[in-house]
Amino acid sequence: MNGTDKIESVDGSGPFEARYLAFLETITTLRPSLHRYCARMTGSVMDGEDVVQESLFEAYRKLDHFDESRPLKPWLFRIAHNRCIDFLRRKGVRDKAESAAAVPNVAESAEPILETGTAVEHLVLTLPPKERACILLKDVFDYSLEEISELVESTVGGVKAALNRARTKLAESPPPAKAAQSVSPELKQIMQLYVDRFNRRDWDGVRELTAADARLRVAERFAGKLAQAPYFANYERWPWPWKLAVGDVDGEAVVIILRHDAGKWTPHSAIRLEVISHRIERIEDYLHCPWLLPAAASVSLAGPS
Repeated sequence: MNGTDKIESVDGSGPFEARYLAFLETITTLRPSLHRYCARMTGSVMDGEDVVQESLFEAYRKLDHFDESRPLKPWLFRIAHNRCIDFLRRKGVRDKAESAAAVPNVAESAEPILETGTAVEHLVLTLPPKERACILLKDVFDYSLEEISELVESTVGGVKAALNRARTKLAESPPPAKAAQSVSPELKQIMQLYVDRFNRRDWDGVRELTAADARLRVAERFAGKLAQAPYFANYERWPWPWKLAVGDVDGEAVVIILRHDAGKWTPHSAIRLEVISHRIERIEDYLHCPWLLPAAASVSLAGPS
């Protein structure tokens, strides 16, 4: 993590260059808002973080062709938006949603008929991607109609129509609260063992839970084989008190990283585990993404922390 010098690229093809980390530093202030947008588009703060990282790596590779006279933020949002659409296509969401919502692309103006701002953010998942993007960019991020039309590759009239449809749908049929995902007894057991052993700094015990070729991804730091990473040593050296707990984020079972601050334990970030045949095959650690949990609709711990 902060002690990792060699960091592999998103696709695991080689090490990041030092200038990529410098690029990430330059867009620090934009990072949380990019994540907020991608989290709402994908429906998951962790999937949203993954999409942001893909987007930033793509932007980095295209930097040599970027017109520096143009503002950086719209360009990054455009890349992130396209990555979100790709994500939804891969999940098979877009075609289903678009066909279910096929209506004429008329451009009547409409005043907002539901509460706008951050209250909208957790209500958009039943909308087709274009409507979802338009209402987030307008009512949450306060983009102009012209800016939105460029970002989503539409016209101002098309954006107005999408906003009208989205606001009407949300006002007429607010979606129910997101249900918790079912968790297998196997995953529950492995997660609890992982947390207990990690908190005891029993690294050999943690390794016993992982497959020989287990993969590790530490967001913005490392992607490769767990056996090749100074993962546990970096946690040992972490400068503030921490512990792990089993919990969930927006209904997804995860390991919660807790940080001790101001006399209490506070959720800091999350870790995803992929378990197959009683072995951990993949660890995704979001320790370096403190914006993750504040963007979630719900964060809870299983039992006392």
